Amino acid sequence: MANKSVWSDNRFWQRSATWVTGFASILLIWLTFDTSAQIAMGNDEDLQNGVTKRVPGPTVINYKITYEMDAKRGHEVPVIGEKEMFFGRDDYSEEEAGALLHLGKLGSQAKNCMDCHTLLGNGAYYAPDLTKAWLDPAWGPDGAMQALTGKDTKEEAMAEFLQHPDLYATHARAMPDLGITAEEAKGLVAFLKHMSSIDTNGFPRNFGRMQGAVNGK
Repeated sequence: MANKSVWSDNRFWQRSATWVTGFASILLIWLTFDTSAQIAMGNDEDLQNGVTKRVPGPTVINYKITYEMDAKRGHEVPVIGEKEMFFGRDDYSEEEAGALLHLGKLGSQAKNCMDCHTLLGNGAYYAPDLTKAWLDPAWGPDGAMQALTGKDTKEEAMAEFLQHPDLYATHARAMPDLGITAEEAKGLVAFLKHMSSIDTNGFPRNFGRMQGAVNGK
């Protein structure tokens, strides 16, 4: 009887499939736990102790956030610095900051922001990507939007624009007036600031090329 080739042996392929499936399952379980740890939100204690988390705690709104090149990783990363006033305060508690972020997240869903914008890779491309909107130099002290809205701070300028976008048409595809209240606008700005502090591995890739976005230059 002629010897069977291993490549035509059903038992060989059954065993191979079992080993591959088992290895893939173990790898998937490991990746799940590793990813969960990476995306778990930090807390106020982390921020006070300078512990860097990919997703900082809600009280990151009390701190200055910049975007800087990390030579080792080869792309830009958000950097959390010293305390910074946010709507006149830099002492929001975790409960207060969490409530603001919750209000902002609900607002972004209720107003269907992703129908036009992209948030953390999800949404549409009709309007600007909002993942790093807080870091956009247009909203900074020397940016056009502060001058256009007549406000003294970034957060006030953003909130004013959200409440009355029809008064500040910046390009042909103008944002419609969605009836956003002052409190909703505050929550949305807090949500945008927190989102900008998340380490997204350099996403969106084109943001770092924007003049003034990296290292304030």
